[in-house]
Amino acid sequence: MQLETLGWGPFQARSFEALAADGYSAARVGLAEREQYQLYTAEGELPGKLAGKLRHISTAAADLPAVGDWVAIHRQDNGQYATIHQVLPRQSQFVRQAAGTRSVAQVLAANIDTAFLVSGLDQDFNLRRIERYLVMAWESGATPVILLNKVDLSADLAGQTVAVAAIAPGVPIIPLSALQRDSLAALEPYLQSSQTAVLLGSSGVGKSTLTNQLMGKPVQATQAVRADDSRGRHTTTHRQLLVLPTGGLLIDTPGLRELQLWQAEDSLGHTFEEIEAIAADCRFRDCQHAQEPGCAVQQAIELGQLEASRLASYRKLQREQRYQQQRQDPQAQANTKARWKQITKAMRQQR
Repeated sequence: MQLETLGWGPFQARSFEALAADGYSAARVGLAEREQYQLYTAEGELPGKLAGKLRHISTAAADLPAVGDWVAIHRQDNGQYATIHQVLPRQSQFVRQAAGTRSVAQVLAANIDTAFLVSGLDQDFNLRRIERYLVMAWESGATPVILLNKVDLSADLAGQTVAVAAIAPGVPIIPLSALQRDSLAALEPYLQSSQTAVLLGSSGVGKSTLTNQLMGKPVQATQAVRADDSRGRHTTTHRQLLVLPTGGLLIDTPGLRELQLWQAEDSLGHTFEEIEAIAADCRFRDCQHAQEPGCAVQQAIELGQLEASRLASYRKLQREQRYQQQRQDPQAQANTKARWKQITKAMRQQR
């Protein structure tokens, strides 16, 4: 298999020049699970593991290889397996706050061209969740495409499509049914040879069914969703890079029940660009769009030019982003703690 068919391009070639001169080979990570890796190389698939030096110098989990990464390897034991010595710079990456209480970044997938944001048109349809996925997609550097799955279960396909288009201006929207292979023809332009796409969405939206249809065979287990809320269980348990019959590459991911943004300040403005455009006419530069006089955003809501729920979502994601920045910046944490100490002290003195 040629590296070019796996997505290798000029960006990777430039990053690899010095490593090639030192005798390393290039490989792409197809599977990453508990420091056990499956690698795609020009000679075929190989199991891989981290070299001791890489494990020692990688102080953050986000520095370790993720599915879709290009890595520099040395073959060991007569080519039976490989040791991974370095992760090449990423062209794009999907990063979220890892589940749990610690402030840790988790790379879901790397070097992606297209992000398929999958939403079901059943009871689990949620515009606010789509907005959240859009923020992450714009931040990643990949091109988002929204897939509205389960058209056969939609009571108002036209209305739901219009609602999605209103929160995602300029983003391609493709209604389809993963159960009907003919409806997937619209995905072909994004799945040509050497192009990499990733499926992102919550459990039960049909990502595994889509993967099986695109592969032309069952490679992922599927389960029925609950009838009361259309939510599903995790049927895909790990991220995996698959080579499609079309020559394209697809990363299927487990359903994300918790999607906390990592660093997404710029992409917030991109996702909610109409709010930021309106806010430019607010009387005060630091307007919070709540009760301030001369707020152009509140005026737009009163005139029916902006949905109040859209503003509420924007402000919620802004608060989450500020909170993440404070957790990531120890100095900001210290300043916040000191400020609250001063406030508490002043309140006690006042009493």
